[in-house]
Amino acid sequence: MRLGILGTLQLAATLIFAAPVAVFGLSRLAAGETLLGAGAVVVAVGMVALPQYLTTPSDLPGEAAERVVGAVVKEPEDDEN
Repeated sequence: MRLGILGTLQLAATLIFAAPVAVFGLSRLAAGETLLGAGAVVVAVGMVALPQYLTTPSDLPGEAAERVVGAVVKEPEDDEN
């Protein structure tokens, strides 16, 4: 998974919000509140992982452009003679 500059900035912004949720979950797990702690950790992981793997409406124009460019421009074949 390669991220460009904007993708990296979006990931950093997501981590700013997910980190406190994860810390809260870990502290609740350490305090013995298993359900609340595990739930908070799952939410924090979901906050980071889901945007990386799900297609959102804002991703559709970029994917459409990649398909058009991929159909028009062919990759050069490597000749290993």
